[in-house]
Amino acid sequence: MERDPKLITTEDGSHSLFVPDLKETYHSFHGALQESRHVFIEKGLSDYNEKFNTISIQVLEIGLGTGLNALLTAEWAQVNQVAVEMISIEAYPIPSDMVTKLNYPALLGKDHADEWFQSIHGTPWETRSEIHPLFHLRKVNSKLESYPLPSQQFQVIFFDAFAPNKQAELWELDILGKIYNSQATNSYFVTYCAKGQLKRDLKSLGYEVETLEGSPGKKEMVRAVKY
Repeated sequence: MERDPKLITTEDGSHSLFVPDLKETYHSFHGALQESRHVFIEKGLSDYNEKFNTISIQVLEIGLGTGLNALLTAEWAQVNQVAVEMISIEAYPIPSDMVTKLNYPALLGKDHADEWFQSIHGTPWETRSEIHPLFHLRKVNSKLESYPLPSQQFQVIFFDAFAPNKQAELWELDILGKIYNSQATNSYFVTYCAKGQLKRDLKSLGYEVETLEGSPGKKEMVRAVKY
């Protein structure tokens, strides 16, 4: 499938991309930055760290996309002084000329944010790279379906694939089971999606499923816990 993403500005002033072939955006049009912060950072990393009080976290991200989640993770790791190792799987990397147009570093207003963002996109694929001393990233250019995941490794899953009606193959029970098996005991799975079928599938795998308040403009999101 050919993808030619178009730059858009969401309601909180942060950029996202629109994919005409899918008729889908990478983030909520209500606000890319606020959605990523709420779903993946606040309800994912922050709540996980508060509950389990760890000095290091291994994250698996499904969908590097624009790199926003990775950038916010780099920021979170520095602020909280928690070491984060992230593997991010992306089958369709965005064009390099698009990266320079995205306004996330400016919106963060943090020292080194632009440097981190350029490193996130500029580091080699399939290589563990230091974005800063507390955040290491390995980008994987592959489809999740064909990528072998390690067993019982990850503490937090960022499931940021396109919606089930746009990318149904990534929401199938066998794929969710593959992710479940890659997670350590006492781990989180967080996603912006709150479809009933997703919650039923997650429960059938053994997760304890929570329906949480969604990001601004969205009613609900899901967090599933593997104990």
